[in-house]
Amino acid sequence: MGTNRVARMCAFTPSNSKKKTVWIWTENKQVMTAAVERGWNTFIFPSNRQDLALDWSFEQFQISEEQADKVVVNLLDWQVIPAENIVAAFQGTQTTVLAVSKTQSEAQVFLEALEHGLGGVVMKVEDVGAILELKGYFDRRRDVDSLLNLTKAIITHIQVTGMGDRVCVDICSLMRPGEGLLVGSFARGLFLVHSECLESNYISSRPFRVNAGPVHAYVVVPGGKISYLSELKSGKEVIVVDQRGMQRTAIVGRVKVEARPLILVEAKVESDNESYSILLQNAETVGLVSPLHGEGHQRTTIPVTSLKVGDEVLLLLQGGARHTGIEIKEFIVEK
Repeated sequence: MGTNRVARMCAFTPSNSKKKTVWIWTENKQVMTAAVERGWNTFIFPSNRQDLALDWSFEQFQISEEQADKVVVNLLDWQVIPAENIVAAFQGTQTTVLAVSKTQSEAQVFLEALEHGLGGVVMKVEDVGAILELKGYFDRRRDVDSLLNLTKAIITHIQVTGMGDRVCVDICSLMRPGEGLLVGSFARGLFLVHSECLESNYISSRPFRVNAGPVHAYVVVPGGKISYLSELKSGKEVIVVDQRGMQRTAIVGRVKVEARPLILVEAKVESDNESYSILLQNAETVGLVSPLHGEGHQRTTIPVTSLKVGDEVLLLLQGGARHTGIEIKEFIVEK
């Protein structure tokens, strides 16, 4: 960075970004304030603006000339391939490589190169919006590899209904047995719908697909939000969950909406008297994930065509009131 100086404030780093380093390169005090409020507390100042470094040092910053374990690169032309080369070259070392980024999109390229990504980014921006977008990116990934608290529910009612427009969600990742999407008619209780990764005698497996339900149904997406299945499209993201509640983010590659016969499934949880429901295509390849029971071989899914009253499935229970997919506290009745 030449004669640029680094100022570092004594502050905590939020857990969602602890694995990645974020430095801010700016002359805009609003950007600095927004960054500090979001836990990013290391700033780069050009040598001709030492007044900024001194000014902010009065705000409990510490001036640091030494960042020997950090390497900053500025990729002016190509970005993806050089970033991948750098990740490979520095893998297993103690050096953290940061790439200069001007937008959240550029930062994402660097942070995800070769799956592991660079050690961090230097956001060279003068716009508060770029800081907010980067924080949103980290927020959407803060729950990846963390456990959701799934609840065992008992099937109470099954009814063949009629035709409806159902949604197949094809993601850009392969799913394993026990994995699927959280879907439901009501936000307060979402069923874990299994992927089509299992082999059968009649159709090849589709480990990238979840036959998720009708267009009206909710599905869990990153950032603690839900979306209507009808709103999903190529490039959007969903949360894939397994039997244990482990979650990961996946990109939607394609969505297919077709008219198919539907079946209504209702379930209850022993600890409350609420009824939870989902509509699904009435087909052997569509199933709900069942709870784990001890060790050894586990049943992962129950096809809706074989589902019986008394069977156990997995639900995610949460607040029912939503506004544009965000949970809010208000009185609501859904049935």
